[in-house]
Amino acid sequence: MKKIILILLLSPLFLFSQNTYQIAILKYNGGGDWYANPTALPNLVDFCNENINTNIKKEIAIVEVGSLDIYNYPFIHMTGHGNIVFSSEEVENLRTYLLSGGFLHIDDNYGMDPYVRSEIRKVFPNTNLVEIPPSHPIFNQKYNFKNGLPKIHEHDQNPSQAFGVFMEGKLVLLYTYESDLGDGWEDPEVHNDSKETRLEALKMGSNILEFVFNRKD
Repeated sequence: MKKIILILLLSPLFLFSQNTYQIAILKYNGGGDWYANPTALPNLVDFCNENINTNIKKEIAIVEVGSLDIYNYPFIHMTGHGNIVFSSEEVENLRTYLLSGGFLHIDDNYGMDPYVRSEIRKVFPNTNLVEIPPSHPIFNQKYNFKNGLPKIHEHDQNPSQAFGVFMEGKLVLLYTYESDLGDGWEDPEVHNDSKETRLEALKMGSNILEFVFNRKD
């Protein structure tokens, strides 16, 4: 019964009637630093509240993959540099969350790519990650990114790419790769990025949240 109630809280109608959101960071096992970029989400929340008229709580929640608390948050962010392991129970919980209206954004902070792809495969064994084109609405919210996902930090001289899992045509999981959006959201002194680079990252982040909060599923 508790799980059913929590799933109902993910209804877009419930969220908009309250006009208040809280987002969370995903705590996972395997040894990877799920806690990376501690100033990123608070800064993104401030930017969104100031620029796209959201009303997101400044406190960022921390939720474990297998916890029923996951159903309290319409948007969950996951990042890190290393290994990730989902248990069978965590896989089932995350899959149910995403199919019930939740949204997961995974931002590769460099080094997590081979691990995150294998764990996504566990969650959706019959569905492939597909590259999201620049024409997708997530790149065309308040801010327009005609070339798709911006490149914030350089690592392997690979282009930045956005991948997604779509269920019945609906984007339920976004994986941003070779971009380092979260680094661009951090306090300026952390990476010494230019104002222009940080602004590009924050604008893209706000597009993601605006897209999630305005979905009609």
